[in-house]
Amino acid sequence: MQFDDFYEIVGVFGRYQKVKYLMICLAYMLPPIMVYTWVFTAATPSFRCRTLVEEMSDVEIPKNILSRYIPSESQCRQYKSQISISECQRCYQNTNRSIFNEGIKTPLKSCNSFVFDRTYYQSTLVEEWSMVCNQVSLKSFVQTIFFFGYMIGSLVFGVLSDRYGRRPIMGISFCIISVASFICAIAPQENLGFQWSYALFILGRFLLACASRGVALTGFVIGVEIVGPKQRLFTGIVVQYFFAIGQLLLLVFAFVIRTWRLLHMALAILSLPFLFFYFLLSESPRWLISKGYYGEAEKILRQIAKTNNNNFDSIAYQRLVAEEKKKEAAVAVKGHGLKHLLKSKVMCIISINMSIQWFVQNLVYYGVSQSTGAWLVNPYISFGAGAVIEIFAYFIAHCVLKRWSRKKAYSSFVIGFATFAFLVVPIQMLMIKGSSSQHALMFIAHITMKFFATGSYAIIYIYANELFPTNARNTGIGICSMIARTGAIVGTLSNDHLSRVWLHFPVVVFGFTSILAVALIAICPETFNKPLPQTIEDVEEMGLSFLCTNSKPLPCPHVEDNDDMDENKLLNKQSKNNVV
Repeated sequence: MQFDDFYEIVGVFGRYQKVKYLMICLAYMLPPIMVYTWVFTAATPSFRCRTLVEEMSDVEIPKNILSRYIPSESQCRQYKSQISISECQRCYQNTNRSIFNEGIKTPLKSCNSFVFDRTYYQSTLVEEWSMVCNQVSLKSFVQTIFFFGYMIGSLVFGVLSDRYGRRPIMGISFCIISVASFICAIAPQENLGFQWSYALFILGRFLLACASRGVALTGFVIGVEIVGPKQRLFTGIVVQYFFAIGQLLLLVFAFVIRTWRLLHMALAILSLPFLFFYFLLSESPRWLISKGYYGEAEKILRQIAKTNNNNFDSIAYQRLVAEEKKKEAAVAVKGHGLKHLLKSKVMCIISINMSIQWFVQNLVYYGVSQSTGAWLVNPYISFGAGAVIEIFAYFIAHCVLKRWSRKKAYSSFVIGFATFAFLVVPIQMLMIKGSSSQHALMFIAHITMKFFATGSYAIIYIYANELFPTNARNTGIGICSMIARTGAIVGTLSNDHLSRVWLHFPVVVFGFTSILAVALIAICPETFNKPLPQTIEDVEEMGLSFLCTNSKPLPCPHVEDNDDMDENKLLNKQSKNNVV
């Protein structure tokens, strides 16, 4: 008997699962809030140099006089040709009064302080620490450390949750999020000095990144493991809606609270109720079974049956335990975990393939997301539009996955993204620059790419969870997520650096990497409407579909290919062979 078969007895998605799943969905709103807070607290408002006159007095200088301090385009080309003209005009100023005489050029002086626009923000970290111009690397470094924390958190919390359980790691992650949130809100103080304030803030962001991955990984896996196979699609997609809803909730807070420190404090307080989720959530019975904790698993399964108004079948449970013990005995010989995950040829290929898929999806998702600020002038509207597009993408992905296989759905979304990515180049190069039709088509192309990138990201998350076995699921997902963060870093920086080589270089890279992802995904086996694999051996039996000459998956080399032999007969045959 398979574990999914026993869920048919206690209830595949009854009242118990619905209550627990709702809690997981609410918890899933917390990571995006903590991740995207940076968009508002470290936003860079429009700014200009503070003139020498303004530094010496509070006299308001007329705009026609201020314009004379701004370097001309010819001055920027002559003295600061290594940076863009807009950057030159914001970060340098004329100081010699001879500039009032037309035609006379003088060297430029870098600004000591700046004047920031207050239209959208009352105060940001960028303003407080002057992280612009020559100091912009300070801002980039914080975000780099944050994504590094994402990488570490993905691997560490993934491995720990497979070893010690989903529930305790999720509880620890909630605690770290609360502590780190208060560090970010309180630690940066003028009396500490910039260096200590900056270091403590980076520490807070690093911990937030690690813990956010802990909540997201364990929450998603628990949601998938507490339901039957036909409900996994629902639980895998709907939780993503709450990720986007979390962004909209953050938008409300950021719109009302426009001071970075107060916003951090409000969000830190918001995280406190989630500390009680540890006492309300139960451990995944599927994980308990895979680790041999049959007594604890029975208690939870009895509770599930009682809450769902079903009877607990003790005889069926004993059969399930007997089957799992046979599997565990076979696994004990070969072992499991990260080391043995990579020792299995089939599992190793799948792990590498999934890591590449996650890298590509993070590359294109974060690469495209960086351009959402250009859709509209108002940053709150552009952020909200991005979140709404994500919700729509999750909805369409949900509908598609009900009818299509995982690989077909994923490939369709990725090909759709690549198509529009390549269309951006002719739109930019062949149409009239700055025309209304060009702006309209670019807007459509960007939101469509955002749609396809979000949908493919959601699908690969579900697909990977269905490919990795229970006893190494969080480890496998953690590895994929860790590799994916390098894609996020590359995607975040690509628009700034690759575009200097060629304006359309980033989007072309996004398109070609997407085509590569489609080609590689053909290797993986299909998981549509199939039981979740409990062990590495279960995955090996699924095989690799692309390497076959026929339509059936390539079987594991050491498993006999008997189509008419069910699992029980195969186990009995192996037992007889061992006796002989």
